[in-house]
Amino acid sequence: MRKQKRDRSSTLHNRGFVAGLNGRSKEECPVQTSELRSHWMNGWREGREAHWSGMSGVSAIQINPTLA
Repeated sequence: MRKQKRDRSSTLHNRGFVAGLNGRSKEECPVQTSELRSHWMNGWREGREAHWSGMSGVSAIQINPTLA
């Protein structure tokens, strides 16, 4: 059975969210293309907001896009 590849933009958003949730800097964005970078940055911002709201570890499971 073949694996279906995920959309690159959703993958970058999820990785950005996890990076933001873990408190990583936005300068650690792995992509340079402006279109793809915006997906990572949007996820990073959502992750930082969740981090600042006190959601980390088990409490962040409900908003984690990788588990949706």
